[in-house]
Amino acid sequence: QVQLVESGGGLVQPGGSLRLSCAASGRSFSTYIMGWYRQAPGKERERVASIDWTKRDIVYADSVKGRFTISRDSAQNMLSLQMNTLKPEDTAIYYCNTVPERTEYWGQGTQVTVSS
Repeated sequence: QVQLVESGGGLVQPGGSLRLSCAASGRSFSTYIMGWYRQAPGKERERVASIDWTKRDIVYADSVKGRFTISRDSAQNMLSLQMNTLKPEDTAIYYCNTVPERTEYWGQGTQVTVSS
């Protein structure tokens, strides 16, 4: 059974940092483009960052560019998202998935709340 399990979320003050992790199991994702997505209350889910298998093609949403850094460890089947200078508008549930996303891969996500 293929699973993507996100972790690392929490409550942080504006300007703070968090590092999210995504552990994949059930198959190797080493040749897939992987991405981090988020869904804020009342909003559509959006992709915030993606990384290809060469780690050379990395794309960020304008809203997180310069603040977030996506990385992957294909040997460990892991995906990470370093989030710095967090803003209240970054509050959302964060998910990892392939790009394009596959419905069957959505996990529970990890909640990130940025608030003072």
